[in-house]
Amino acid sequence: MAHILSAVAGSEVDVVPITRVLISVSDKTGIVEFATFLASEKVELLSTGGTAKKLRDAGLTVIDVSDYTGSPECLDGRVKTLHPKVHGGLLGVRGNAQHEKEMEDNGIGKIDMTILNLYPFEATVAGGAEFSQCIENIDIGGPSMLRSTAKNHASTAIVTSPDQYAEVMATILEKGGTTLKLRKQYAARAFSLSAAYDSAISNWFTRQLGEDTPVTARVYKPEFPLKYGCNPHQKPSGISSLLNNKLPFDVLNGVPGYINLLDAANAWQLVKELREGTGLASAASFKHVSPAGAAVAVPLSDVECAAYEIKPEDALKLTPVALAYLRARNADPLCSFGDFAAVSDEVDEATALILKKEVSDGIVAPSYTPEALAILKKKKGGRFIILEATPGFSPGELEYREVYGMAFSQKRNDIVITKDHMKDVVTSKKDAVTDAVVRDMIVASICIKYTQSNSVGFARNGMMVGVGAGQQSRVDCVKLAGRKVRTWYLRQHPKVLALPFKEGSKRQDRVNARVRYIEGDFTPEEKIRWEAQFSAVPEPLSEDEKSLFMSAADGVTLSSDAFFPFRDSIDHASKFGVSYVAQPGGSVQDPQVTSACEEYGMSMCLTGVRLFHH
Repeated sequence: MAHILSAVAGSEVDVVPITRVLISVSDKTGIVEFATFLASEKVELLSTGGTAKKLRDAGLTVIDVSDYTGSPECLDGRVKTLHPKVHGGLLGVRGNAQHEKEMEDNGIGKIDMTILNLYPFEATVAGGAEFSQCIENIDIGGPSMLRSTAKNHASTAIVTSPDQYAEVMATILEKGGTTLKLRKQYAARAFSLSAAYDSAISNWFTRQLGEDTPVTARVYKPEFPLKYGCNPHQKPSGISSLLNNKLPFDVLNGVPGYINLLDAANAWQLVKELREGTGLASAASFKHVSPAGAAVAVPLSDVECAAYEIKPEDALKLTPVALAYLRARNADPLCSFGDFAAVSDEVDEATALILKKEVSDGIVAPSYTPEALAILKKKKGGRFIILEATPGFSPGELEYREVYGMAFSQKRNDIVITKDHMKDVVTSKKDAVTDAVVRDMIVASICIKYTQSNSVGFARNGMMVGVGAGQQSRVDCVKLAGRKVRTWYLRQHPKVLALPFKEGSKRQDRVNARVRYIEGDFTPEEKIRWEAQFSAVPEPLSEDEKSLFMSAADGVTLSSDAFFPFRDSIDHASKFGVSYVAQPGGSVQDPQVTSACEEYGMSMCLTGVRLFHH
């Protein structure tokens, strides 16, 4: 059994004045300003190598660690700070008579703060460096000083990131030194950083040997608390970033919730990939971590303008990103009520004005014009959530999830569906798969990539017109999405467009009333309230009228996140104007499914890519 050390007694004070600091940083962001502040507080600066040179070039007085210890740097800089005068100054317990005497006998001075960050090992690996260069970027002295300082946090402060400099300066100005609370918080972060750093080295080294990784450490930095998790009783709840990494977006306005951020993360990936896959401005409307709609910027027909309540002359003035969101929102406006929006391009005034009149929780986008931002910040009494995507953000190759005490990991599904996935047309009508059809196949396939599985999606004219999510049976997905396609089509029926709403009716009430008119299955009590919305009671839309209108439906694309196990999905899809199908293939039933497509005159391509999403 390992010998367990006893605690070393000493004095513990709250505020420790800073008289000497040791500075050794690879990331020199803000270090000159920080060191200048410390020098103005009469703090002695110890430093090494490039950091010392940068501080001297800024006109600061710096003592080289080699001069301080009396031992020169050696072995190509591998040994700089591994010396009793450094680690004794960091580890000596203040107020412990024996430690104080040994420090005095050996000429060891107290060091009150260490400012450091570690060699950029992960960046070196990511840059494709050779094995030997990666090894050279394994920091030894840095982690040693980090751990020594953090261990002795009762008296010494460890500062490991430029984002801590402002807080340290403010604390020194207010308190006259670092506080015990601050030193404890920084020590905890430092040990987390050390664990993550060592894990990165261990994982990389093991991969070089071709073996499974023995252990993985992921270190998170809490960014902000959330009101609660999925449900009000799930407290506490919060959002964290991976240590030393930014979040994928900044909060410009509002207070996002747990599900809001899940929607934002998925919706943003969807529109980014749609933009990349089609070259067109893209948008998505999300609810409960699945898209209610998604679309790219394709001009509206006059009948679509009527169904979406926009004048044709106004539709012509829409910017591409505004057009994309208008389409995405109108895929299933009943389900989009209270959505979280995402767009691929900068939000302009035209897009903001569309959002202004919709019931929506928030939006994520790459940027906002000042006019758009001013409009959106007033929405929901100032509580509308506005997220700005972090430029160049990389989520990493692997993703992790904890469920019921287990940690799952997998390679992130980073495949982007493009026209190259639509080349394998296995039906006879190959020429029917035009560029516009391929566009719709891409839209539908990327949409279902971010839809809870099992899922299928129907697209037409660059927009989703029906999404079937989260069903255990694939044909049930088709039935669910097909019902939405039917509703989308029938919203364009002349009798629906002519419904005589009373003056002053709300937009969402009109949306809901049209859907119920199409469905037609009112209870007696419901019908009384429904009829009260109109200046004259509308004539019913008969089943014969619906069937006749739907018989003209065509040009719809169906995409599935996995293969069709039976032809029943194709049989049912034929009722909704499906002319084109995109699916991974790979089932023993592929020949029967292909034959079904041939019977209905559909063109089908096999993408070879399964897109389950859970």
